[in-house]
Amino acid sequence: MNRAAVRWALGGLVLLGLFIAFLFLAGGGGGLRQELDQVSVADVLARGPGSYGDRELRIIGWYAELDADCEGSDGAEAGDVAWLARDCPLRVLLPEQPSEAVTQGELEAAGLRISAPTNAVFPSRAEPGGPNLRLQQLVFVGRFGDPAAAACPTELADRCLSTFVVTDYDGYLR
Repeated sequence: MNRAAVRWALGGLVLLGLFIAFLFLAGGGGGLRQELDQVSVADVLARGPGSYGDRELRIIGWYAELDADCEGSDGAEAGDVAWLARDCPLRVLLPEQPSEAVTQGELEAAGLRISAPTNAVFPSRAEPGGPNLRLQQLVFVGRFGDPAAAACPTELADRCLSTFVVTDYDGYLR
């Protein structure tokens, strides 16, 4: 190989390196954007839902749902925001995978309550009774402090504000 070809090859490598450096800097230094950060259920429970404001989050946790076996209000007293105020169906995210014999009280005590205006953003039920559990952690996208919480009855205002309102979920951790 002659010297001219070697110079061209080295020049091409230098240009490629400069191009990659430019992409790295223009792309924010390679770090994740804050709105794409994933947060564990344990972190949310430790810090409290109020510490996240109303920014979009991706929360990682073990999903559980009680429907037919659930006891409590259907949220009718909250009118148009019944979906946010109801006890049943109970949907929660947990820091650890629950057993198949988990009770409603255990879910409420250890879990982070989640809700959505439509049921389309939740995993389908495998069986009509018992807790609807998954074999892997799920990532739920949404936010606390949904504007609909302002319409909740006064006695349910705190619950409505601290409920994670889900817009989407994914079964794969990224």
